[in-house]
Amino acid sequence: MSETQPSPPDGSWSGDRPPVDFLSLAMERMRQFAHRPGGTRRDVGLVAVLFAGLWGASGIYKVQPDEQGVVLRFGKWVETSTPGLHYHLPYPMESVLLPKVTSVNQLQLTRTDGIVTAARPAARNQMLTGDENIVEADAAVFWQIKDAGAYLFKVFDPEGTLKVAAESAIRDVVSRHPIQAALSDKRQQIADLVKVELQSLLDSYQVGIFITQVQLQRVDPPYAVIDAFNDVQRARADQERARNEGEAYRNDILPRARGEAERIKQEAEAYKAQTINISEGEAKKFAAIHQSYKQAADVTAWRLYLDSVDEVLRKSTKVIIDSSGKGVSGVVPYMPLSEGKPATQAMSQEGAR
Repeated sequence: MSETQPSPPDGSWSGDRPPVDFLSLAMERMRQFAHRPGGTRRDVGLVAVLFAGLWGASGIYKVQPDEQGVVLRFGKWVETSTPGLHYHLPYPMESVLLPKVTSVNQLQLTRTDGIVTAARPAARNQMLTGDENIVEADAAVFWQIKDAGAYLFKVFDPEGTLKVAAESAIRDVVSRHPIQAALSDKRQQIADLVKVELQSLLDSYQVGIFITQVQLQRVDPPYAVIDAFNDVQRARADQERARNEGEAYRNDILPRARGEAERIKQEAEAYKAQTINISEGEAKKFAAIHQSYKQAADVTAWRLYLDSVDEVLRKSTKVIIDSSGKGVSGVVPYMPLSEGKPATQAMSQEGAR
């Protein structure tokens, strides 16, 4: 364990006071008091008792709510005190440091000027992803002092240790995720995993630092290949757009096709029922005719003949006249020639109207 005291983050410890050599100062005052005109041994003893009381009371100190007290005994860290009134042995046996522990400090993992060009690539921030791609990442780590004693005396350079541990944690977490996750919506999830792993590393090193937040500010491909990477990203976007359009067309055409199929099915069912009903009616009609035929064969045969002739002649364009005169009884027959058109032609004219 190193006893060298590092510099605080802001350059000075709030509440730290330079040591005062009370013993030498008191001896000098006692000599002056003893050699003054009219001084006695009783006066010297009174001064010594007063000095001893003041020297003992000099060990009382107060730790503010935003501080921790680091008690040193002959320069060695012995304990860390919490906010409130405390006591330590008077100087020079013990002294106390009062660092601020509630202020949030920031560590920036990037170039000093933030400029990344072809001539000045950020090679230090390049890392390998889980799918064997390379990315450059800038991050900000926000931290507080958790244990002031450990922060001051457990490691020689706590901020340098924090920087190395943060870079290691980021590389480890990014190496377990594909490049698309680091570039898109899972960036915050990666930052949260980095925070957990970084805190675990710092606790194992006993640095005395608490990580409040990790932000991945910039995650990009290397500068040399960023144009090609953007082309790939645009191609993926086009692919996704085409897929979405295909899904939209599918969602539009399938319901209509299902509706059309259902309509055809219902029409077929209706045609089936109609055909069955007609067939059953024809069968019943034939059965009735057959029954009539058995009862009066001549009459039934003549009736069927007349029905057949009527069915055939109804579609004919010829006019048949009984030349014997038996059918007209000397009356001039009325022949509506306009009505003697073929049935197909008459039907077409009806449809045209």
